[in-house]
Amino acid sequence: MAGTNSKAQAQQNGNGKFVREVRSELKKVVWPTKKELVNYTIAVFVAVILISVIIGIVDTVFAELFKLLKSAVR
Repeated sequence: MAGTNSKAQAQQNGNGKFVREVRSELKKVVWPTKKELVNYTIAVFVAVILISVIIGIVDTVFAELFKLLKSAVR
């Protein structure tokens, strides 16, 4: 029993150390300003929209090509 108690104590100490290290690292983080955050968010939305449009166009082109190939085979 003494072995399991010391094992639990060591795990608890390890968890406490982990939490302290996480807090220490979070203090070092340089968080973006509100203006930077808004700019980054807009950039992400624009990129997602552009990529979606490009994928949609490529999908439409391939769909039409396959329709042409299907009709040519018949």
